[in-house]
Amino acid sequence: MITYRQNPQLDFQAVLEIYDSVGWTNYTDRPTMLQKALKHSLFVLAAFDGDRLVGLLRAVGDGHSIVFIQDILVLPTYQRQGIGRQLLEQAVTHFPGIYQLHLLTDNTEKTRSFYEALGFTAVDSLDCIAYTYLKK
Repeated sequence: MITYRQNPQLDFQAVLEIYDSVGWTNYTDRPTMLQKALKHSLFVLAAFDGDRLVGLLRAVGDGHSIVFIQDILVLPTYQRQGIGRQLLEQAVTHFPGIYQLHLLTDNTEKTRSFYEALGFTAVDSLDCIAYTYLKK
């Protein structure tokens, strides 16, 4: 049975393993940055199968007007079991009064379908554009 915990104490090796399992090397190549990012996140929600970390959502922002889902990950062997959906639904519920909840993800039909089914709207359909500055 999958359980969810808000802002839990996490075994950092398990955190690295979940980021590694989905190929997010920007984090795994910079473990000190990831530790600091987790520590300073507004909200962390973790999914566990027993004691095993199987999913993680990390949010940043002010918690009142805007929240940005920075990371949402599920171990590949646990994907398509509703864990990602549950992580997002709990995050939305956790911030009931916010004006905007954003996330940035791959532009694939799979991800569009997933997020749109949860009520998210692609910014291009709002006559908006998003910009990102990637520091080299």
